[in-house]
Amino acid sequence: MTKKIRIADLPDFDPAEHLKDEDDMAAYLTVILEENDPALLAAALGDIARARGMSEIARASGITREALYRALRPDAQPRFDTISRVCTALG
Repeated sequence: MTKKIRIADLPDFDPAEHLKDEDDMAAYLTVILEENDPALLAAALGDIARARGMSEIARASGITREALYRALRPDAQPRFDTISRVCTALG
């Protein structure tokens, strides 16, 4: 008999763990931009910022680390200014 796996028992998937270099980050962001979904873009920028180091991105953008976590979560609707500052910090 096959053992059933509960969804709750599966490990969480974190895209940030798979973004190892600039090429990975660029490819990920390209796919996300094709979706044309602002919430998904904010979440993807959060994934990239976590892969790079949220403290470093916070320092470079002039936004506190806590505010970045709040602004770049999947259900957030960050202001354009925030997105612009994060993109500038990411290069």
